[in-house]
Amino acid sequence: MNKKVRIGIDVGGTFTDAVVIDNSTYEIIAKAKIPTTHHEKEGVAKGIVQVINKVLKENNILPDDVMFIAHGTTQATNALLEGDVAKTGIIGMGKGLEGERAKGETNVGKIELAAGKYLNTVHTYLESSNLNEEKIEKAITELKGQGAEVIVASEAYSVDDPDNEIKVIELCEKFGLFATGGYEISQLYGLMARTRTAVVNGALIPKMMETANMTEKSVKNANIKKPLMIMRCDGGVMTVDEVRKRPILTMLSGLAAGVAGALMYEKVSDGIFFEVGGTSTDISVIKDGKVMIKNAQVGGHKLYLTSLDVRTLGIAGGSMIVVENNKITDVGPRSAHIAKKEYELFTDTENIKNPKVNFVAPRPDDKANYVVIECDDDKCYSLTLAGAANILGYVPEEDYARGNIESAKLAWKALADKLGISIEEACKQAMDIAIKKVKDIVDELVRDYDLNTSIIRLVGGGGSASIVTPYLGEMMGVKYNIAKNAPYISTIGVALALVREQVERNVANPTQEDIRKIRADVMDAVVKAGANHETVEITVEIDSQKNILRAIATGATELRTKDLNTAKKTDEELMKTVKEATGVEENEIKLVAKSGRWNAFIANKIEKKLFGLLKSKKSLIKIVDDEGVIRLQKNSGKVIAINKAKLNDEFVEFIDDMTEYSDAGATLPKVYLFFGQKQVDLSGVTSKEQLLSLANMDLEFVNNETKIIAVASKEA
Repeated sequence: MNKKVRIGIDVGGTFTDAVVIDNSTYEIIAKAKIPTTHHEKEGVAKGIVQVINKVLKENNILPDDVMFIAHGTTQATNALLEGDVAKTGIIGMGKGLEGERAKGETNVGKIELAAGKYLNTVHTYLESSNLNEEKIEKAITELKGQGAEVIVASEAYSVDDPDNEIKVIELCEKFGLFATGGYEISQLYGLMARTRTAVVNGALIPKMMETANMTEKSVKNANIKKPLMIMRCDGGVMTVDEVRKRPILTMLSGLAAGVAGALMYEKVSDGIFFEVGGTSTDISVIKDGKVMIKNAQVGGHKLYLTSLDVRTLGIAGGSMIVVENNKITDVGPRSAHIAKKEYELFTDTENIKNPKVNFVAPRPDDKANYVVIECDDDKCYSLTLAGAANILGYVPEEDYARGNIESAKLAWKALADKLGISIEEACKQAMDIAIKKVKDIVDELVRDYDLNTSIIRLVGGGGSASIVTPYLGEMMGVKYNIAKNAPYISTIGVALALVREQVERNVANPTQEDIRKIRADVMDAVVKAGANHETVEITVEIDSQKNILRAIATGATELRTKDLNTAKKTDEELMKTVKEATGVEENEIKLVAKSGRWNAFIANKIEKKLFGLLKSKKSLIKIVDDEGVIRLQKNSGKVIAINKAKLNDEFVEFIDDMTEYSDAGATLPKVYLFFGQKQVDLSGVTSKEQLLSLANMDLEFVNNETKIIAVASKEA
């Protein structure tokens, strides 16, 4: 019997990669890499077709053995950065006095995407209290006449009643136009932000439809029965049908894939992940074993879209060296790729003959202060950060970024001689300047997310991981490692992705019925998107200040009974993890509860003040999974272990005991439940009734004798 496999495809700027992963062991069976087919008539889709055929044929994989196939892409991101988007017509709608406001808020004008790149819109407005087909068709004709290729229907309060937006979308089909509505993108009330998000989404539809249709067809033609999934910007995956409606969700999906892959392999509690390429490094945050997410922006404006919090920096393997006044003053942001120069590191030693330092401007608006080495036979090479890291010994022998160190030394000697310093000193100056830039961003992220500095780990991914990560680890004095299969980490992330969906609604003081409804809706959405209902975890958040009710669901595409590198830690090993994270000796650490994959520890930390005259005791809570990843960290609070049968008495007393009362009313603690394989975050609710209702919903099908670990803390 053939092995069942998962296939992941990552479409990058330079290469399209594919990996085949054993569905039961999660080991990599095969890898393939081909140049991305930007300039083909079929665009990047042709490369996806080619790489699928390549991995299937070369590895004798039968189509019926493919259990999951997905791809991540930078296409939406690149389209926005390059301004390669469709002109979009907006039909704004509203009624009565509210109509004038809706008229202004739906006219978003020209949206800046990047320097000098814009998304152009045209706008018309319809009074929707007496709307008919004739008026809508007239509006569509008007916008089409002004060059609109896509129509966005956006009406005030369409989240409550989307019928008019749906009418516009249906009529657009008669005109052969793509269309989308604000209600499809978000169920939040902010009309301007909802319209802007729908416009960015609409402008991407024609380009993404073409690729989505071709790639879906190629999967079917390969006789693969499983549906093609596409990576989302929040680290989940969705179906091609969803991409056709909401291509905006694929923005930054390539960045999401890398850290998703790293989390599968690297058991990180708090850390920073780097995906290091030739031109830039993408930096993302891991806290409590999860990647951090924020609201996305385009042109400085907030969108109704969540994505990974990724910071991109123009420092990477190919970063060029800047010299001014006979001194190394900068590294990057230009790279050898942008300057269209070969690396000094990846050429034969005999090519570096009579090297002489010269300076170039990689782009017309750059200063001519980027170093290149000109040699005999008109050969020209860029000095790169990869060359410096190799010379200084930071790149291991079998590493993807390892090159010809002798060639690099000959090239760097020309610069070192010119500056009157040693080769090593020149390399060290360049590395210090470059890695200090990375460190500044990492320090900011550590502060922003309050990461536990005792256990922070740096994880490097991408082909140039060893260029940045080890040097930064030494500079910061923290642990670091290169992820397993680092050059293919994004592709692995795609192959092993979870399905994720989010539903948001404007609800003031949500009732139990509101909560039950949004949970049911997000469960329905995530299962439709391909998740197995048995694996789905749902978090409900209630933002009482903004009156937002939010439900987030994640699930696997089929029940996973194993995880990568699954090796359960012993209690002693888990204790060691807690000791490292808290700085507390083992005799002050106690394992207070176990349930399923979860282990609850309390570490009693004594802090001395005023020269030791005063002492205070803190009970630090750490919830650690069986693999040694800390999933929850609190500096104060309480932990109990109860059977489900005790939920409505002991658990209620536990909540009451941790609730604070004041003139402003009752302030609930932040509550978390752990049982079996699941973690339930109840920290977003504001009333005891809501909390108990959600707890009962999550435990509805759990046996009465199942042990549940509950954590309550007053910390945010």
